[in-house]
Amino acid sequence: MSNNDINNSFAVLTMSDKGSQGKREDTSGEYLQKTLVKEGYVLTEYRIIPDIEDTIVENLIDLVDNKKISLIVTTGGTGLSPSDVTPEAMIRVLDKEIPGMAEAMRNASLAKTSRAMLSRGKAGVRKDSLIINLPGSLKAVRENLEVVLEVIPHAMEKIQGGTSDCGAL
Repeated sequence: MSNNDINNSFAVLTMSDKGSQGKREDTSGEYLQKTLVKEGYVLTEYRIIPDIEDTIVENLIDLVDNKKISLIVTTGGTGLSPSDVTPEAMIRVLDKEIPGMAEAMRNASLAKTSRAMLSRGKAGVRKDSLIINLPGSLKAVRENLEVVLEVIPHAMEKIQGGTSDCGAL
């Protein structure tokens, strides 16, 4: 399976109470859209929703099960505040977790700030889709996406049935 055979559709899902009410600009979501389009992915959906666990679950399931989007990148809701429920929603949505991706993002961020250990973001698979949680701040989104950007195409290839060897570059 070549990169041309991979479904390169993607969605950005921003979890923000203020953003969903139009009271806050979504700089993280905008950055994700621009960056992933530059990398050759095709933007299919962009949504800003409130930090409500059931709403997050419903949106993720819709994007995967109904819209058939291959890559969903979320921003927001990964911290410790009472409204941060993205990881709890992910537990309800994922078929398989990919702990290495989340660990790599946290490890890279830890080199810059000790607060990175408070991030609870996850990465995983639902059906044929890769879902990656990023923090809400633009700075953290830039840092975290940089860590996983190179491995996303291979992860998507494997999820979509590719047979290439993970050890081969």
